[in-house]
Amino acid sequence: MNKTILFTFFLIHNFLSAQFSERSLSSEKWQFKNSKETQWLSAKVPGTVHQDLMDNKLIPDPFKDENEKKVQWVENENWDYQTRFKISSHELKNQNIDLVFEGLDTFSEIYLNGKLLQKTDNMFRKWSIPVKNYLKPGDNILKISFRSAVEEGKKLAQKVPFTMPESPRSFVRKAQYQFGWDWGPRLVTAGIWKEVKLDFWNDAKIKSIKDLQNVSGEPKDNFSFEVDIEVQTPGNYALKINNSQKIFSLGKGENKIRFPYQIDGLKIWQPNGWGDANLYDFKINLLKGGKEIHAKSLRTGFRTIELVQEKDEKGKSFYFKVNNQPLYIKGTNWIPGDSFSPRITKEKYQKLIKDCKEANINMIRVWGGGIYEDDEFYKACDENGILVWQDFMFAGSFYPSDEDFLNNVKEEVKDQVTRLQNHPSIALWCGNNEVDEAIVNWGYQKQFKYSKEDSLQVWKDYRKVFHELIPNTLKEKLASDKNMYWPSSPSIGWGHMESLTEGDSHYWGVWWGEQPFEVYNEKVGRFMSEYGFQGMPSLETTKTMFSGTPQLDLNNGTIKAHEKHARGWEIINTYMERDYPVPADFIKYNYISQLLQARGMQIAIEAHRRAKPYNMGTLYWQLNDCWPVVSWSSIDYSGNWKALHYQVKRSFEQQVILAEEKDNKLNLFAVNDLIQDLNDVSATIEVTTFKGEIIKRIHSGNRNLKDIISFDPIEIEKILGRFSRNEVFLNVVLNDKSNKEVAQNTYFLVKPKDLKLSKPAVHIKKISSSEIEISTDVLTKNIYLMGDTHFSDNFFDLLPKKPRRIKLSKPLDKIEVMSLWDVINP
Repeated sequence: MNKTILFTFFLIHNFLSAQFSERSLSSEKWQFKNSKETQWLSAKVPGTVHQDLMDNKLIPDPFKDENEKKVQWVENENWDYQTRFKISSHELKNQNIDLVFEGLDTFSEIYLNGKLLQKTDNMFRKWSIPVKNYLKPGDNILKISFRSAVEEGKKLAQKVPFTMPESPRSFVRKAQYQFGWDWGPRLVTAGIWKEVKLDFWNDAKIKSIKDLQNVSGEPKDNFSFEVDIEVQTPGNYALKINNSQKIFSLGKGENKIRFPYQIDGLKIWQPNGWGDANLYDFKINLLKGGKEIHAKSLRTGFRTIELVQEKDEKGKSFYFKVNNQPLYIKGTNWIPGDSFSPRITKEKYQKLIKDCKEANINMIRVWGGGIYEDDEFYKACDENGILVWQDFMFAGSFYPSDEDFLNNVKEEVKDQVTRLQNHPSIALWCGNNEVDEAIVNWGYQKQFKYSKEDSLQVWKDYRKVFHELIPNTLKEKLASDKNMYWPSSPSIGWGHMESLTEGDSHYWGVWWGEQPFEVYNEKVGRFMSEYGFQGMPSLETTKTMFSGTPQLDLNNGTIKAHEKHARGWEIINTYMERDYPVPADFIKYNYISQLLQARGMQIAIEAHRRAKPYNMGTLYWQLNDCWPVVSWSSIDYSGNWKALHYQVKRSFEQQVILAEEKDNKLNLFAVNDLIQDLNDVSATIEVTTFKGEIIKRIHSGNRNLKDIISFDPIEIEKILGRFSRNEVFLNVVLNDKSNKEVAQNTYFLVKPKDLKLSKPAVHIKKISSSEIEISTDVLTKNIYLMGDTHFSDNFFDLLPKKPRRIKLSKPLDKIEVMSLWDVINP
């Protein structure tokens, strides 16, 4: 009898002193229903109400056909979610049990066994609720009632005495793009969009870990960790980081522990193109009485980042210094990878980031109208050396600043910064996307007939949120070396001269202003953080817009519905007529629209890079899509590279040689983005006919890179001789001192539509199941390889008698080929 009592005592003692444990509730059997109805239907968590309605065949897929219109009623309804789960008597013996929601979208009431525990009003916050006193042995019922974000937003909007633009979305702390954008559908959803779990813990737990790096240059203790520990039972505890351990006396409540850590032979985390993204793994263990009671893992890298803004004779610089070296930023803008965020898989995050690395991208700006991305996104950026410009989630509207809103935003910022701060990829925290510009440039005050007092209030609200609340919260939560804050992107609107002499710039004179692509050569700022042009998605992705047999016709309602810009088709046609023939055939139109987009962005990127170091960054709009759509993306919703992404890869090479024609003269620019200098190089211009005859070769002689940049301009007409501009191209080559080719580029003297091309004889030779060699007898402009595989290069110019090898992601029996000649000579 005594042995039984003793055994029971040890069993309970060991359970109570056991390691912190988690139990997922996401995998329980969930149900949902319209709050007006009684019938419960099956649901998935994490998920959204739209996904659950689709799974239960109550709404059609809004990505297909013109179905988006048919599902708009969903946003106006209230929805209930519920699950039953069992709790054992042993689980109830834990000192503390917390119910944790990683994300609820957005207005909800949380009930446990009929007891209202919490009301929520922010999609971006983590909700942790002590529930030990509300649980019972056996069955427990968890219910979350979601209220319509649209209806709740309207109620909040009524409290403001003037009309706010984009109302009611600006009153709702949820992903702003759900309300519709000029590249995305309106799908204002609701639901348990992240994991749900129960945390069981005893005595103490680790709340958070802050990685503090010693950037002073001294070798001792290159890492230091601030560990935040919540203590239930005061006493002596051991904190162990990898193989290093220290004892601390901890009091009840919150304790902050500083723990220095030394790594010998430390390898620095380098951005893509400069070296390896070296990372280190740390396991942080909390022990009591020699037993582990909680553990967390952390993976980080050692690097320094500084945003440098210094006045100069032309304005003020804006560039990033990484590991004490100026880094030219080559990057893109990121939007959520799906209109229904829970559908974005780890594999999709990893693929998109690896596609960025392959395209020589070193920074991604996470745009402020989407979501703070999943941990997997930042993990992938860490691993691939991709820096992150992180917007807070505010975009293109006015935002209130009442006490409730400010408190809500403060908690949101604290949650997200605590979660993301240790990622070496994070380079900058930015307050918002285009809110400053919306106030100054978009004419909302006039449109909504604001009084002087109303306009003044808008600025007061703006400053409270973006110049006071957010930066002050960052100071509380971040180490000084990680607290780089920029209030708004852009800092100055694109219609103002100062937008090109200081800060970051969103230049939309092309597309929105309908200026020709060539204006990019003139409109170059210190850091170009947005600019872009639309192109169609791949044919494969276009076909997914249809639920039945695809009707590939520009006048088809489905095709039109998947262009969200009101004048999108009209603008594309206007630009296409300037530079290319406009095909009647859908497949050729799709091809030309992609070439058009790539050409525009090539002109922009090359103009930015030629201006280095005046310009020190270029982020094109945009990398990806949230559904199948005609958009600014370089990779479509299905993950296919458009012509733009292939061009980005070429234009973002670490070493490039660029040509600029100005006042009938040709200037050469050699650009080197590597850390090491490039000296004793030579540039060669080969004036070549489309049949491959070199009619003139101009050699610079050996020089250092800076001399190449100032290579004497060449008068165009003198070097052409008897040939016309539309009959030749310039093959521009940069060689090092051993005569090895460092960079190569082609330059054409007329627009694509005016080229006098010859019919090519393109030959494809199979090297292996995953590699081909392609060759041609004459210049073949913009070779388009078609087939269900990913080609290592595509939409490229193939020079006569210079075969090129292309790798395939999977074998293909037949490869179809199209080129610009096929469109110019139908």
